[in-house]
Amino acid sequence: MNFRMVTIGIADLGVAGSPDILRTILGSCVGICLYDQTTRLAGMAHIMLPEMKDRNSNARKYAATAIPMLIGEMEKSGADSARIVAKIVGGAAMFKISENSIMGEIGKNNVKKVREVLEEQRIEIIAEDVGGDYGRTIDFYSEDGRLKIKSLGRPEKVI
Repeated sequence: MNFRMVTIGIADLGVAGSPDILRTILGSCVGICLYDQTTRLAGMAHIMLPEMKDRNSNARKYAATAIPMLIGEMEKSGADSARIVAKIVGGAAMFKISENSIMGEIGKNNVKKVREVLEEQRIEIIAEDVGGDYGRTIDFYSEDGRLKIKSLGRPEKVI
């Protein structure tokens, strides 16, 4: 089977149809993986922070703006937002800093905002692998919505 491996960079998003695979690498950032099973369209956003403070900044960097943008891109490609479900990954505490510091809370705050925005958009989270203190490489399969998670020194996981 021929497929394209589509790499989603930091503060970016993308949409792919079957049989393509979306891939990104996460630490404290969160990967939002959206899927419409009927059209077999997959979307992924790699967000760095919860909300945009500077209007001149890249809107794809923030959960509050990237998720609606991703849903819009999927709809342009034929997805129906009423059928879209989500899987979220990442939000690790990557920095050995006290829990109460701003840097120590980035991952946790990202996950919290992602959940809020998905709820506002009426998108159900059907699986997640968040938190911890380790990075992850994720592959999201548009063919069937599988999400493969690889982390150094940990068994591979599929959600």
